[in-house]
Amino acid sequence: MGGIQARMEEALARLMPRPAIAPERLHEAMRYAALEGGKRVRPLLVFAAGELSRAPAARLEVAAAAVELIHAYSLAHDDLPCMDDDVLRRGKPTVHVEYDQATALLVGDALQSLAFQLLAEHRLADEPKTQLEMVRVLAAAAGSRGMAGGQQLDLEATGKALSLPELEFMHIHKTGALVRAAVLLGAMCGEPLAPEARAGLDRYAKCVGLAFQVVDDLLDAEASTATLGKTAGKDSKQGKPTYVSALGTERSRELAEELRGDAHAALAGFGAGGRRLGELADFIVLRKF
Repeated sequence: MGGIQARMEEALARLMPRPAIAPERLHEAMRYAALEGGKRVRPLLVFAAGELSRAPAARLEVAAAAVELIHAYSLAHDDLPCMDDDVLRRGKPTVHVEYDQATALLVGDALQSLAFQLLAEHRLADEPKTQLEMVRVLAAAAGSRGMAGGQQLDLEATGKALSLPELEFMHIHKTGALVRAAVLLGAMCGEPLAPEARAGLDRYAKCVGLAFQVVDDLLDAEASTATLGKTAGKDSKQGKPTYVSALGTERSRELAEELRGDAHAALAGFGAGGRRLGELADFIVLRKF
C-alpha cells in the first residue's frame, strides 16, 4: 500500500496546477487541500480493482487522482462553518482556517472541475463509450444522488434519531457512493469484466463503503484527536446520528465485521486476483485512524 500511496502523492502534485501559476493563492490552497495527508483509501481501491481487469498503471493513476480530487473537494466544503464547522483535518488546520472561507469554497469548486478535466483529457479506456461511462459514474457519485445528496441528508438529520435503514441510506450516498465509484473506475480502466464479475465488484464496493463509515463512527467515539488528525467526538457533540448512537459500540463493531465478511464473500469468484481488494477490506475495518 505504501508504494501506491507515495505514487499518488507524486501524481497529484504533477497533475494539479503549480502554485506559481496565477491565481497563485487558489492553486496553493488546492495543493494544501489535496496533498500531504490522508490514507488514500480511494486510490488504493482504484488500483486494487484495476488488477482484476489488467489495467495499465498509468491509467489507474489518473483515475485515482480524479477520485481523490473529488474527495479532497468534499472535505474542504464539509469543514466550512456552514457545514460541519471543523478546524482540523489530516492533522493540520482546515482550508478555510489556513486561508479563508471564500478561498475554501473556490478550492472545492476547482478541485471538482479538475477531476473531470483529468477524466476527459487522458486516455483511460480502450473504448470511448467506456471512458464516457467513467465520467458518468464519477459525476453520479459526486452529485445529488450520491455524495452531495448524502451530505444534505446528514445536515437534515442533525439532532434526530434515525433508524438503521435510514442511516444506511444516508451513508450509501454520503460515503459509499465515492468508494463504489473508485472500485468501478479502477476496473473500467482495463479489460471488460463479465456481468457477473462486475456485479460481484459492485457488491464488494457497497460493503466496504458502509464498513468505512461504521468504523469512522467508532473511531470518532473512541479515538483521540491526535490519532485521528481531526476533531474527535464532534459527531456526538453536534447531535449527528451515527452507527454508535443507533446501535451502540459493540453492535457497531459486529456490523463492521459482518460487512467485512460480506465484502470477502463478494470477491470469492475472483480468486487470487481479488487479494488486494480483500486486504483493503481488512484495512478499512481494522484501522485505528
